[in-house]
Amino acid sequence: MVTPVSFAKDGSPDMTTPTSLSLKKIYSGKVRDLYEIDDKRMLMVATDRLSAFDVILDEPIPEKGKILTSISNFWFDKLAGVVPNHFTGDKVEDVVSAAELPLVEGRAVVAKRLKPVAVEAIVRGYIVGSGWKEYQKSGTVCGIQLPAGLKEASKLPAPIFTPSTKAAVGDHDENISFEQCQAIIGAELAEKVRDTAIALYSAAVEYAATRGIIIADTKFEFGLDEDGTLTLMDEVLTPDSSRFWPAESYAEGSNPPSFDKQFVRDWLESTGWNKQAPAPTVPADVAQKTADKYREALTKLTA
Repeated sequence: MVTPVSFAKDGSPDMTTPTSLSLKKIYSGKVRDLYEIDDKRMLMVATDRLSAFDVILDEPIPEKGKILTSISNFWFDKLAGVVPNHFTGDKVEDVVSAAELPLVEGRAVVAKRLKPVAVEAIVRGYIVGSGWKEYQKSGTVCGIQLPAGLKEASKLPAPIFTPSTKAAVGDHDENISFEQCQAIIGAELAEKVRDTAIALYSAAVEYAATRGIIIADTKFEFGLDEDGTLTLMDEVLTPDSSRFWPAESYAEGSNPPSFDKQFVRDWLESTGWNKQAPAPTVPADVAQKTADKYREALTKLTA
């Protein structure tokens, strides 16, 4: 039985809650819903939900799913020469009925069904966020010793791979050392994930610099196909998975204003929230400003 989809006040589909299609739902994550097409393909739908500090907010970010899908599709295409990705080449309209297409149009892709690699592949090119907090205490990030004297938002001598656990919905990801990563997924695969993630980040940084954007850090997700080939999946280099800074306002010593969900994260932290569910109610103007930041990133990257 399919639960009827709800609608917003303006009559458009409400993408705050998980979408409801006649396809069999495989999974509903923090921001994406997955549907089975067949044993090799699935429909991946990006909703307007926002996860901050691993908690799903009650309020949607307007059109977020469509903006993120456009950004991801752009990067998947641009980085296709670095590593295979999850695209099958099929169109959404070929697997979704005409009646249900408006629910997912612009926010869905047909993707390969892969075996997920059980770690988040995080690459940092600048020291900020949780990495900066750890560095202040120990001079390290995820066990990697860094040069003394770095300031908040300093550029690192070279990008570093700082994996984390892949938490279930409602739990928190945890930073781990490379040795812990090797223990979880095996030494050979860990090295391949690390090297591929750094190569992807480096290529993206080079392009983004031509558009006036600094990519401070990002998170990649990988899977293995039936032949064991490492494959880039999920989303890539979006404002949800990355920290984008405008180059013209960058300066060492402070966290620059960003094009990503850091805007709403900063607002949440300003409330004194303990980062446990439920999150505070996000005001409409903060949600809209966050959406505007996402759209600005899309425009700068792709215009």
